[in-house]
Formats: sequence, structure tokens, C-alpha cells
Amino acid sequence: MIAESLSICSDVNCDHRGGDHVGIVPGNVYEGDCIPCLAGAEAGSVDLVFADPPFNIGYRYDVYNDKRGEKEYLDWSRHWMSGVWRVLKPNGAFWLAIGDEYAAELKVIAQRDVGFTCRSWVIWYYTFGVNCTRAFSRSHTHLLYFVKDPKKFTFNADNPAIRIPSARQLVYADGRANPKGRLPDNTWILRPQDIPDGFGSDHDTWYFPRVAGTFREREGFHGCQMPEQLLGRIIRCCSNPMEVVLDPFSGSGTTLAVAKKLGRQWIGFELSSEYVERIRARLRDAKVGGPLDGAADPLASAPATFRQRRTLTNTAENGERPAMRVRAQRRESGLSGDRFDKAIIEAYAESHAGFSLDHVLADPDLNATFLDACARKSLSGESAQWNRALLRIRKAGRLPRLNRRVRTFTFEDMDPYSFASEIALQQLSIDFDTTLDDILCDPALAGRFDSIAAGFAPGYTPFEYRWAALAIRKRAKHAKQLAKDHFEEWNGVKLPRSRPVAQSDWSKFSCPGVYLIISQNHLQLYVGETLNLQRRIEPIRELQSWKKLAPGFVKLLPTGEPCGLQSFLIHRVNPVLNSRLLVPDLRTVA
Repeated sequence: MIAESLSICSDVNCDHRGGDHVGIVPGNVYEGDCIPCLAGAEAGSVDLVFADPPFNIGYRYDVYNDKRGEKEYLDWSRHWMSGVWRVLKPNGAFWLAIGDEYAAELKVIAQRDVGFTCRSWVIWYYTFGVNCTRAFSRSHTHLLYFVKDPKKFTFNADNPAIRIPSARQLVYADGRANPKGRLPDNTWILRPQDIPDGFGSDHDTWYFPRVAGTFREREGFHGCQMPEQLLGRIIRCCSNPMEVVLDPFSGSGTTLAVAKKLGRQWIGFELSSEYVERIRARLRDAKVGGPLDGAADPLASAPATFRQRRTLTNTAENGERPAMRVRAQRRESGLSGDRFDKAIIEAYAESHAGFSLDHVLADPDLNATFLDACARKSLSGESAQWNRALLRIRKAGRLPRLNRRVRTFTFEDMDPYSFASEIALQQLSIDFDTTLDDILCDPALAGRFDSIAAGFAPGYTPFEYRWAALAIRKRAKHAKQLAKDHFEEWNGVKLPRSRPVAQSDWSKFSCPGVYLIISQNHLQLYVGETLNLQRRIEPIRELQSWKKLAPGFVKLLPTGEPCGLQSFLIHRVNPVLNSRLLVPDLRTVA
């Protein structure tokens, strides 16, 4: 069975204990004390560490004593934080979640004794506080953000999934506001449920619900579980797709699950054998590109105390992830109207040169001509809004039909670079919580898409990369149906043995086929189809974008008709670089 021959060892091969580690590799949860585990990891191999250690307040854990003496606790903290420093890359980041009792002390130790620089001191304020009988209820946790190098570190400020609307947008609906929103800043807030028309809460006080016992995302076995949306913000901000995220106190496995969903590699350490088994089960269920549990907007978790309850416009509908789309709708609300739409249609008529709307969006030159026409009409808003308005008008059936010029690309034409477009689409989709339409509408996102694609298949034009992505979306339905139709046949096919990527001679594979690329750590990277396996595999050894992923092995399946088999194998092995557009729903035939 394909499932047997392609078992994902990154989910199950984790039987490492205590200090007996012969190399710590991504895709594993290691049972044992984090201090020897960190000592067993390669120095400078991790991009982001998120640590939620015991607060030393007497909480009852499975195997850990949470009531140490003060000196013992601080010495222990200094020891494991020194291990974090050692495993982080020079541009790496370290986030520490800690309670009131030792927040100041651990910040001083991290800076003075270990060498970190503190970039931010964030307050996570949660809805359901922990009740205290002889003190005010505990309703917040400190999140300390450190970097190794204060001049060189990863901070993805332009990621729309972590940006928030400005006060000018929220309160005044002012079209002059930056449509990309802004980063959280240093601002005090009040309880959002008591000021339903007030400011958003995304400042240095972050408002996310604590994962209470009644919440769906509650795993049920760990009393101090972090919400996925909070971890999502941190991981998106301080790491990039396929980089390594480490959690030395894995607990319920939230950091690892979110890292996997967001296309990162992950490493976990956990002292409790029971927790380790539960974490593994959670990770088996987590899928790359899957939605994060919990409300994307922290305010959604805070019911208003007024009779007139707010309608939370950014609740997901029809299973879609809404972050960018809703913000775009908010921005466009002040631009709607027949006069605005008429001006958009006129600008399109002046600039399309006989090509379709898709072509105008995908071709940087044609799109620039359209945007210039919009600017000449003194339309409010900016480029992405005008492009989205054009899509909205087409969807409403109000875009005039044209005598179109057709520019045809065949599958053979796109074969050398189509896979690169798919990888770029997947990375942006999961990291920016966005769609192909969003990417094509936003010139900055489209430029980032082009750059990623060019890293895997250099030498082609931005239009070719973007058009290939549109072609993937168009043929996805057919490929998924073929995967369903041939399920019984393909499910019984055992894939051939793995071949090392370093193999020097691929000449006998100058034929069409399907291939699976596997990392040196046995992470399933990508399933592709091509008209020439040799031409596809040979560049993997040379291109830096591939080298960063440490490809170690390939499985090759020569076939005369690869369409559909790629989709089937994506369903089976859940590779990290394939677009979710190609994932078939085979539950009804399995």
C-alpha cells in the first residue's frame, strides 16, 4: 500500500529519551529534560524558539515539580535559556511566556547573563481569567520577545496576517488610511467587550482567549494550553516557511501543531511520556495549510455586555480563512457605488489590450497600465483595492464582454516552471493566510510570489509564473476527480525505493512521471508531475532554494499519464510544499 511505503516518520519516530540523543532533527518530539535535549541539538540550527516554562507557582503537572526554591528556579532558567541561545541561528528569535512572579527576573537573566536583546514586552490578556481566592484574578501572561542580534533578525512586518486595521480605518473609515493596516504598537486598552465600538486590541497588550475547558481547541490533558491564534502570530512574524521552530516545553503541542500548519519544520521536547504520546496524536491530525483553531479576531471571543451585540464581520464563512478578505471588504466599503464601479470598468476598457481580466491581473505590464488608468481618474484607495474591485465587478456579471486576444500556454510550455508556481502559491497561502486572487491583486504580494517561484525555477517571466498558478487552479478540479476515480487502482501501487538526490546519472529517467522529494530528515517535501523526470530532478542539487530544504531522496514513478496521480499522492503523504488546491477529498472512497 502507498500509505505503508510512504509512512511519515516525522510524526512517529520519536523514541528519544533523556540525554541519549544522537542528533536532534526536525519533525520529532523528544521525551526528556529540555536541558540535555538542547545540548544534543546542533548549534545554530533553529530559527525560532517559543518557550512556555513552568511558572514556579505550585501548579500540579504530570511529572514536574513546579515549586522550586527561588535560587534553584532562576539557576535552572539560566541553564535552559543558555541552551536556547546555543541552538538559535545568529538571526534567530526567542519568545518566553511567563507569569508575574518571575517575568522581571527572567528578562534580566536573558539579557545580562545569556546575551539576548529584548525587542518587546507583550501582555497577553485573556478572556477567562484564573480565579484567585485572596488576590485579583490572574488574567494575563507576559510574552517577552528576544533576539540574538539586535541588528539582524527575522521580523515579517509586511505579512498581512499579522497586521491590523489602524484607528483611522476602524473608527473613521477614512479612505486615506494605509490599506495594509499597521503593526501592533505600545498602547493601553480597555476590555473590548465593554467598548464594542472602540479600538482593536492588537497593541503590546494582546487580547486572545485563554483556552478554557469548554473551547473546541482544548486538548483536554494540559492545564496551561496556549491558543493557536496567538502562536500563529508569533510564528508568522518571526520565522519563514520551512524554517525550524523549537518548543522546549511542548506541553499540549500547540506550538508544534501551529508550526506544522504554517509550513514550518518543528522540534519538541517534553518531560512527560503521556504528554508526548498525546502530542504525537495531535500532530498526526494537523495538516500543512490547515486553519488555526480559535477566533482569528481576538474580539470574537469576548461577548458584548450590551444588549445590542456586535456582528463580528471576520468570522469565517463557508470554511474560508477570512483575514485579508475581510479587511479588503472593510476598506472597499467606503469606495462602493455606481460611479466608482463605472470608473473601474472604464479604466479596464482603456488598458486591457484585448486580453482577459485574468491576463490583466497576471501580466505586470498590463496591470500597471490598468492601475495608471485608475490613478488618472483620481479614484480613492490603492492598487490592490482597484484590482479586487475589478474581480468583484466580473463576479457580478457587470464586466463588458470583449473580443479577446488569446495567448495560449500548453502544459508542455509550463512544465519547466509550473511546480515552482505551486510552491510559491503554497508558501504565501499558508504564511499570509491568502488566496491566489489576493496575491494577483496586490502588486507587493505578487512580486514576492515571483521571487519565490524564481528561486525554484529561475529564468522565466513574472507573467509565466503567475499564469501557471492560474492554470493549476483551473485544472485542480479535474486532477482531484481523477484521483477519486482511480483510488482503488493507485492505492494498491507501491512506490519504488528512494534514490539519493546526489545520484549523478538520471539519464534513464528522461520520461514523463510523478516524483516525491523527501528531505534528509525524511520530511515529505513535494509531490510533482513532469514531462521529463531527469530535467526536473537534476537542478535540485544546485539551486539554493532547494538546498535550504536539505533534499535527500526522491521516489520516481515513470508514467505516461501523470495527471491525477500527483493529487492522489498529495492526499496520501501530505507534503509541505504542495498547494491545498490539489488535495482531493477521498474520505468517501477510502
